[in-house]
Amino acid sequence: MLFERVFSEGLAHNSYIIGDAGKAAVIDPRRDSDIYLEIAARNACTITHIFETHRNEDYCIGSLALAQQCGAEIFHGAAMDFAYGNAVHDGDIFTFGSLSLQVLETPGHTEESISLVVRDQKSGEAPYLVFCGDTIFAGDIARTDFFGDARKEEMAKKIYDSIAQKILPLGDGAILCPAHGAGSVCGSEIADHPFTTTGYEKATNPLIRMGREEFVSVRRTESPYLPPYFRTMERFNREGVPLLHNPPLLHLLTVPGLDHLRKTGCQILDIRAPAGFACGHIPGSISLWRGGISSYAGWVLTYEDPVVIIDDYNQNPEQVTRQLFRMGYDNVTGILAGGIAAWYKSAGEIGTIGACSVQELKAQIDCDTPFILDVRDIRNRRAIGHIRTSHHIYVGELPFHLEEIPVNEPIFVYCDAGYKGSLAASILAQNHYKTVINVLGGITAWKQAGFRVEH
Repeated sequence: MLFERVFSEGLAHNSYIIGDAGKAAVIDPRRDSDIYLEIAARNACTITHIFETHRNEDYCIGSLALAQQCGAEIFHGAAMDFAYGNAVHDGDIFTFGSLSLQVLETPGHTEESISLVVRDQKSGEAPYLVFCGDTIFAGDIARTDFFGDARKEEMAKKIYDSIAQKILPLGDGAILCPAHGAGSVCGSEIADHPFTTTGYEKATNPLIRMGREEFVSVRRTESPYLPPYFRTMERFNREGVPLLHNPPLLHLLTVPGLDHLRKTGCQILDIRAPAGFACGHIPGSISLWRGGISSYAGWVLTYEDPVVIIDDYNQNPEQVTRQLFRMGYDNVTGILAGGIAAWYKSAGEIGTIGACSVQELKAQIDCDTPFILDVRDIRNRRAIGHIRTSHHIYVGELPFHLEEIPVNEPIFVYCDAGYKGSLAASILAQNHYKTVINVLGGITAWKQAGFRVEH
């Protein structure tokens, strides 16, 4: 038997390959899909089937690219009109040697969501694995907001019924294989467990332990953040993702070449640390550190204008382009040859933002009432506490709330540690805020210094 999980960092995406007797299936493949062919080849298997557990919102599904490479058929739920692939229905069974995959229709996250129950006929009829997509996670359950506020209650009822009536009855020993792990935007409290079981979730998942009425009451009032790029992902994954097997080649740009792109319209993505960005950057740049690409690029980048990457030493830029590629950003044009130092040496225009320590901010508060902007997730603000008098706007939603921020006074921005603060500061600088100061270390440093937080 072949079974392997493929984990994609950043998006915290899980995909899987399973098979027996020379045949294999891939579940929820990522866009750069060569890895599944490599795994299949190592195990002397041919990939014959590709299953999509749901229409994804946070990344480009790799089904079409993988099918083009290996000739496999694509299957997904019947309750949505896809432009490609084959519809499956509750109870359909697919066989791979001694393994059988049974389809369960488990709507709620999206209308056509399905789960796949794996049984090994050599061992009997007991369910072994369940590829549950985004229906249930380790410690969490699916979002129910993708069809708008008016349908939250309806979708909450559907997801509860899918879990209570379809998945939990499979028995406490069934191993659950979700499509996402901790850090995914598809769930707010996903545990850092690669796998879980129905029995473990029944015992520990607070949402599953609720009754139906309480569950629906809680889920219909939640309002998780919704990055704008989700709509593009929904369209791509329904109509078909552009057929590319790997990220476009990253061209080395000269300073004149970058300057030309600036004048014709491009997005400059500065992936350096906050302190470096504050000291000197190309005006108009977006400050977004490497580890934040998957979480925040979809809030600030468009799919139309070319993207140029700026770094100090241009080390491993493929990590960045691959993350963007998985989110459908095929408009990454190049990286500045020689890094930011090349721009400095060319006497190019340099922008700066302010930076300060938490001690300096405390001194400001003690003698004045500065405008303090907290750009953290609202859950962190509530759980950890906040600096007195601070205003809250989540960094992703900042461009839509600029009217709430005064233009003609200093703005002190803080987050958890300074990285999202740098992103927020770059957004404000793009919008002509003259005096923006990023509080390095954020609320973590504030508490470490022994300063008071409010709840």
